[in-house]
Amino acid sequence: MSVRELVVLGTASQVPTRHRNHNGYLLRWDGEGILFDPGEGTQRQMLRAGVAAHDLDRICVTHFHGDHSLGLAGVIQRINLDKVPHEITAHYPRSGQRFFDRLRYATAYRETVGITEAPVAADGPLAHTEGYTLEARKLSHPVESYGYRIIEPDGRRMLPERLAAHGIKGPDVGRIQREGSLGGVSLDDVSEARRGQRFAFVMDTRLCDGVHALAEGCDMLVIESTFLDEDEELAVEHGHLTAGQAARVARDGGVRHLVLTHFSQRYTDPDDFERQARAAGYEGELTVAHDLLRVPVPKRR
Repeated sequence: MSVRELVVLGTASQVPTRHRNHNGYLLRWDGEGILFDPGEGTQRQMLRAGVAAHDLDRICVTHFHGDHSLGLAGVIQRINLDKVPHEITAHYPRSGQRFFDRLRYATAYRETVGITEAPVAADGPLAHTEGYTLEARKLSHPVESYGYRIIEPDGRRMLPERLAAHGIKGPDVGRIQREGSLGGVSLDDVSEARRGQRFAFVMDTRLCDGVHALAEGCDMLVIESTFLDEDEELAVEHGHLTAGQAARVARDGGVRHLVLTHFSQRYTDPDDFERQARAAGYEGELTVAHDLLRVPVPKRR
C-alpha cells in the first residue's frame, strides 16, 4: 500500500530548544524516502521517529547553514554503517560543494554505500522517476538557497459506474488502462483525468518569485515561518518569512495543506503562528509543526 506522509524530525531555526530539534524532514512518497535539510541531531531524531537509514533514497539540502546541514555527517555515516543496499542521491547548492565535501568526510569511516552527488546550479528539473519529477527553484537568503518541489504525473481515475455500464470488469479493467480501448469502448469513456499530487519544501528565504512558483497548486507546502508578523523587519533583514507571509503565499497559490515550521527560539506559543496564518486569510488545512509529528499528504483531489 502506498504511503505519502511527512515525518517531522525537527522544527527549530538557528538555536534548538528543549522541545525543538534542529531541522529535519522525511517525506515518504510511496516506496521512496526523501530527507530534507538534516540539521544537527537528525540521526537521533530518525531513531525516535522510527525512521531507518534504509528508508532513505534522496537527501535534499536547501542551503549550507548549520541548522539545515550539520546532521549530514552523521546521517551519511549511518547510511554506510547500516550498509544500505541501494544508491542514495544527494542534492544541494553547487556553490556549497566544499561544505558538502567536508560534511561527507568529516571523520574517518568505512564507505560501503554509493552516494550520488547531484548538485543544484539553476532552476529546473533535477530528477525524473516513475512516481514524480523533482525540481528546484532559487530562493532569497544571505547564502545561496533552493527550494524543492515534487510533481506526480497526471493520471486517470477509473469510474466504476461507467465501467459497469459498459460491462467491463475484472482483468478487462487493467486491459483497457494499458491498451486505451476495449471492444469499441475508449479509456475516456470509463475514466476521467486525475491531477497528480504536488509537494513543496521551502526553507530560509524572503518573499521572492521562487517561493510563489514552488507553492503554486500544491497539495502540501512545508514552509518556514521563522518570525511572527510583528517582527517582519527582522525577517526581511535575515532572509526569512513571517507566519502571515507564509500563509498568504499558500492562500494565493491554492495550497491545500500548509505546514508551518522553522520557528525562532524567541517564541514559545505555537498558537500564535496559527492565529496569524488564519488572520492572513489562509482557509485550508493548517499544521503548526512540532518534532516527531507525522502529517499525511492530502488524498488526491
